[in-house]
Amino acid sequence: MVTELREGVWRIDCGMVNAYLADDDGVLTLVDAGTPRDAGTIRRAVEDAGFILGDIERVLLTHYDLDHVGALGKLGTDATVYMGAGDVGFYVGDEKPPLAYHKGAFQRLAGLLVTRPGVSVESVSDGDEIGSFTAYHTPGHTPGHTAYVSEELSVAFVGDLVRESGGRLEPSPWHLSYDTERVRESIHYLADAEPAVEVLGMGHGTPFVTDGAVRLAELGEAIEATD
Repeated sequence: MVTELREGVWRIDCGMVNAYLADDDGVLTLVDAGTPRDAGTIRRAVEDAGFILGDIERVLLTHYDLDHVGALGKLGTDATVYMGAGDVGFYVGDEKPPLAYHKGAFQRLAGLLVTRPGVSVESVSDGDEIGSFTAYHTPGHTPGHTAYVSEELSVAFVGDLVRESGGRLEPSPWHLSYDTERVRESIHYLADAEPAVEVLGMGHGTPFVTDGAVRLAELGEAIEATD
């Protein structure tokens, strides 16, 4: 299922997780890629939005988790793929998630279901610009977790830094994260950057189509009050 959130920005509802599509000044961009079973859902959503898979020129991955990279290897796209530096090695198989973290152990098991990308993956660092998007390194959920913000499109894709539940934003919880303290720091970091965006697209939950930056700032203030 695909829903246009604002002109040139679509949500792809994969059921358990969201992927997104953005027309970035003519460069069709896929943000995250669902689970391995979501390839058909993503393909149909791209077509329902008026495109074909071959139109995708860029893929932005917020982080390495089965439900965010799982379908990419099955889509057959030759688009340029971007991912935070701290997670690239996990995805391409050059590194193994560390067993010192409960999340790392889970990622090793889930990695058995990941189809490795058939294209090279570009490493992204904090502050890098990719089209109209600026990359923000927001570690905690994973070491290389990255949010992508386009003020031109008025959207911030924040992956699993936060999730929506009952109309409220929540930080990534302990059982799904490497380091919840770093999650909190990353929320502060992104909120303090004051991205001038309306849409806030998270991996899990219903994206906000208005006042996205305000919602993020409110969460940052709420976290600060409990520190």
